[in-house]
Amino acid sequence: MNKISTLILSDELSTNEVLKLFVSEFDNIETLAPIKDFSQIVETLSNTQGKSIFIVDLSTGKQEKLDLILSVSKQCPNCSVLALSDNPSVDLIIRIMRAGAKEFVPVPIIKNEFLDSVNKLISRFEEPKRNNKCKIISVFSNKGGIGKTSLASNLALELSKITKENVALIDLNFQMGDITTFLDLKPSFNISYMLENLDKINETFLLSTLEKYKNSSVYVLADPPYFKQADNIQPKQITKLFNTLKDTFSYIIVDAEASFDGKNIAALDNSDIILLVTVANLPALRNTQRCLELFEKLGYDKGKTKIVVNRYMENDEIKEEDVEKVLSRKVYWKIPNNYFAVMSAINKGVPVSILNSSTNVAQSYKDLAQHITDSIYRKNMAEKFENILNNQ
Repeated sequence: MNKISTLILSDELSTNEVLKLFVSEFDNIETLAPIKDFSQIVETLSNTQGKSIFIVDLSTGKQEKLDLILSVSKQCPNCSVLALSDNPSVDLIIRIMRAGAKEFVPVPIIKNEFLDSVNKLISRFEEPKRNNKCKIISVFSNKGGIGKTSLASNLALELSKITKENVALIDLNFQMGDITTFLDLKPSFNISYMLENLDKINETFLLSTLEKYKNSSVYVLADPPYFKQADNIQPKQITKLFNTLKDTFSYIIVDAEASFDGKNIAALDNSDIILLVTVANLPALRNTQRCLELFEKLGYDKGKTKIVVNRYMENDEIKEEDVEKVLSRKVYWKIPNNYFAVMSAINKGVPVSILNSSTNVAQSYKDLAQHITDSIYRKNMAEKFENILNNQ
């Protein structure tokens, strides 16, 4: 492997010297001459042959350097960013990661932590991409017609925009799947074919075969075109499919079937988050109660299931606090009722944000995706801080 070009940016002379000293321990890294001009940094990294690492200290000039990280992430695809700061609050780290940094190390720098972070970046260059931290999010309700598919498809698109990562959108409605209709797609391959050929599938195959939604990084795995194709699918195949997809995708969004058969239970078992969708009326809430009772019997942690109230209106007879009282759970998210915007998008076969990003429902989908990614960042950072404290 050719040497990795590395550029260091810090306003503190002592931090610069420490970073250069630590980086010099890597035989496969060459340190570039320091550059202060931000536009020149982007130009240099974008023109660098081969892989590169940008080490940037945000102890000063936070906002300007966050903007710089974002520019490097967008314009320098072969560059990975390692960020540092002497004030490592969880909120700051979330903003840093959202801008595109792959690793974070607090200042003052602990040598072993720094070397470990650099090694992780190098490993990403040397090995095939592995998304071991892939999150599986199932959108579920045991009642049809309450907006589950719309939520799944819009959420997948918004996650791909926010994270700039590959997102798989899977239609597990084996009898009456609608995702291809909602997104106006005619895929060549479906889930039945994938399940029959799991041993032959790799990242190249997935990214070239799954139907990509327009110019996004959402890849759709459609339902089988014929009912009988679903008859032979076994729950263990669903688990194996998810394990295969995890190596390629950062998020797997599942439009789960409104049933409790073995295949669907396998999907829910493997999910990190279940978005349990309901609406604010008594029949729907009773169904949601039954779901929660079953999830408890299945041994799901309460934090795994998130209540999402779709088509919510502030002046409804049943309020948010009424929903929480009936379900004995907090409402995780409310999606506003906007029948005309949603139906217009469905009829045109496009996500709501593409048809009209200014609508309240489009903004809600975007904010939900942001909330989910922020929660994941927070959890990861909390675990990292705990490990740092335990090692001190």
